[in-house]
Amino acid sequence: MRSGVAKGRPTLLIVDDEAQILSALKRSLRREGYEIVAVESAAAALRILDERCVDVILSDHKMPGMSGVQLLARAAEIRPDTVRMLITGWTHEIPAERLEEFGICALVTKPWDDAKLKATLREVMGTGQGSSPREGG
Repeated sequence: MRSGVAKGRPTLLIVDDEAQILSALKRSLRREGYEIVAVESAAAALRILDERCVDVILSDHKMPGMSGVQLLARAAEIRPDTVRMLITGWTHEIPAERLEEFGICALVTKPWDDAKLKATLREVMGTGQGSSPREGG
């Protein structure tokens, strides 16, 4: 069972370089019972992962310095049990093989549908796995 899930309050790390997106995601998910940690860079996310366990990472793909796929690949090395999800408006640029290669269990399309995002998060929180990387969002 995942660290936060075992405690009853799963930890969700959201990474996006746009403050408005972080704010919208936090607002959308605040009543879902997650401990939400939100950061604006891959470097900040890696510092968080070095310091503590998180249950799920939801990362933007297009960010300065390091892409979301690169971040999630590094996250897999640091915290292999953490569920990894990608959120992007550039889904056509990411081959399914790349998602599978780095254990990214869900791809959420921007703009996202709140209900679908919540359902995908519930699914990965409950089982630790998503169904297919292309089905989330």
